[in-house]
Amino acid sequence: MHGKAADDRLSFIEPLMPTLVEKPPEGDGWIHEVKFDGYRSQIVRDAGGVRIFTRRGLDWTSKYRDLSHAAAALDVESAIIDGEIVVLNEAGLSDFAELRKPITRRQHDLYFVAFDLLHLNGHDLVDMPLIDRRDILEALIPTDRRIQFSQALPGDARSIFDLVEQAGLEGMVSKRKDRKYRSGPSTNWLKAKCYTIDEYELGVEREAGKPAFALMAERGTSRYVGSAFITLNRELRERLWRRVQEHAGPAPKGMKRPATQWVKPGFIGRVKHLRGEEDLRHASLQDFREDET
Repeated sequence: MHGKAADDRLSFIEPLMPTLVEKPPEGDGWIHEVKFDGYRSQIVRDAGGVRIFTRRGLDWTSKYRDLSHAAAALDVESAIIDGEIVVLNEAGLSDFAELRKPITRRQHDLYFVAFDLLHLNGHDLVDMPLIDRRDILEALIPTDRRIQFSQALPGDARSIFDLVEQAGLEGMVSKRKDRKYRSGPSTNWLKAKCYTIDEYELGVEREAGKPAFALMAERGTSRYVGSAFITLNRELRERLWRRVQEHAGPAPKGMKRPATQWVKPGFIGRVKHLRGEEDLRHASLQDFREDET
């Protein structure tokens, strides 16, 4: 049976991982939820108590004391709950950048958003349709508590995605209503992420016979965060090359790309990239300017 360990305690189940897509799927066979910007986690409760595991199966119960107490208060004998641990910012949105602080200093700011139920009171639920698993899960999650249920969003996929983007959220996850839960990468769950624009310190990687890339570092710390396609028009590209040739300097911390030309003093690039990623993904350089600070 899924979820049983040798000592008869429930064991961690490798999570189902959604596939990244450009836009959410249409049709009545899907439910759509907000994609939260936090740590994918799993609550496992059994006769031996509550444990909270990371996405990779590490036991982080000691880091989530308040959430562990909240899970112990649920009206169940045993359960395995799939979800996301988040911290909310002043706007009420999940904020990954702030998440590390509450783990050690502000436990009261942590929430567990539950979106799937894999085991309940001795019963393995992974072969049930998603919609049935979620109905059971919603019934056992109290309202206004540290553990919250991830509600499905009403409406068609395109309208939902537009609202999610306007609200400044990371994106949305679409899930097939009738599918079983299977660990690992899956197209039964699809994540569509929103884009945002941020400013970074700017460098350029130019190597003969290869496309040039913009290389970006955090402002203030100069930590390298990734590369971006250069999508500038001809005039802006020529300006950029001149600036690089005139003011090339040493690369930032952590930079190991040998063909790098870093622009010093500060030159700032505006980059469009996926929200909710620690480093840049699907990024493109939109514009650049002198650093005025």
